[in-house]
Amino acid sequence: MNWPFELQVGWRYTRAGRGGRRNAFISFISGVSILGIALGVAALIIVLSVMNGFQREVRDRMLGVIAHVELLAYRGEAVEDWQALAARARQNPAVVGAAPFVATQALIARGDDMKGAMVRGISPADEATVTPLGQDLAKMPLTAGSWNIVLGQELARQLGVGEGDKVTLVAPGGQVTPAGVSPRLRAFTVVGIFRAGHYEYDSGLALIHMDDAAKLFRTGGPTGVQLKLADVHQARDVARALSMSLGPEVQVRDWTRQNATWFDAVQIEKRMMGLILTLIVAVAAFNLVSTLVMTVTDKQSDIAILRTLGASPGAVMRIFIVQGAFSGVIGTAAGVLLGLLVACNVDVIVPAIERALNVSFLPGSIYLISHMPSDPQAADIVPITVTSLVLAFVATLYPSWRASRVQPAEALRYE
Repeated sequence: MNWPFELQVGWRYTRAGRGGRRNAFISFISGVSILGIALGVAALIIVLSVMNGFQREVRDRMLGVIAHVELLAYRGEAVEDWQALAARARQNPAVVGAAPFVATQALIARGDDMKGAMVRGISPADEATVTPLGQDLAKMPLTAGSWNIVLGQELARQLGVGEGDKVTLVAPGGQVTPAGVSPRLRAFTVVGIFRAGHYEYDSGLALIHMDDAAKLFRTGGPTGVQLKLADVHQARDVARALSMSLGPEVQVRDWTRQNATWFDAVQIEKRMMGLILTLIVAVAAFNLVSTLVMTVTDKQSDIAILRTLGASPGAVMRIFIVQGAFSGVIGTAAGVLLGLLVACNVDVIVPAIERALNVSFLPGSIYLISHMPSDPQAADIVPITVTSLVLAFVATLYPSWRASRVQPAEALRYE
């Protein structure tokens, strides 16, 4: 091969494992360093992939119920002409669906049981163009004037009701009568129960027809317009653009703002977990320092011979940089392959472990998600790979510099 001799010698030192107990021990330490890098990189990829998977699952279940963007009138007033507002919003090419709604807090009573809930009045035909849940509601008898209601699964369980049962909706505010202020009550028939897979909505959301909601809550019409986007990840940018185009009289709120606390907490947790696991990779990478220091000590006579044959201190330094870099590349590549292999097969590996140990890591009765999701993303894998390689390279600098400072005369004095 016509490779530079630094590459050839560095690669030979990397794979050398024979030549006595000392060389075998150095080779063992080098293997441990490579294994440490591989396991650290794999752990980082697997953990971040699982966190991405949980975030994706919760996001998808959330967006099965709520729209990507909501347009609201300020001060809680009704939208005078929702069709015109929806038409203005549709001028943005990212908007692919629109539906009116009425949203307010209310109490739902069944006998002595009473629960607070978010009551949303919808138009079933239009709702089907905005949310996946709306497609299921279009099949239910949720018509204007029928005074029917659809409850979340957990809310129905807490109230002890099923399809065909009656519940009483208590609107806030009340009405003034000669006898004083009395609450506004209306009996509704439960015609459906939905399961979003998200506890917040399953336990606190009730759906009725928009006309019934406008009459009961006296809003005079829809209080907002829901929008569906072609790309859910553009919600913030589209919301910003709509806010500028629709003017100050319309409040624009995207789905990330509605659940900002949860998403911020997830991002902080992901960053902290990534930092902690990166430190593990750093510890493994800097184990290369001890390996290279031992190699430099063992190879002083070789270094001296190379120097007497004309090798410059820079060439000697590059030999040991190549050795450490090869170890870093091998460990990182092995870690990426192992991490992707596990992350892409979590749905097979975790159930196999649960069956073998007869345990359940995510009981469906306790956790929102009963399976271990995984979503490997290039945005995580590429920085992990680059960071590992950089750390391995930095770890080689000091031992390589020490090798370049070896004096031939001193090294060969006792040879």
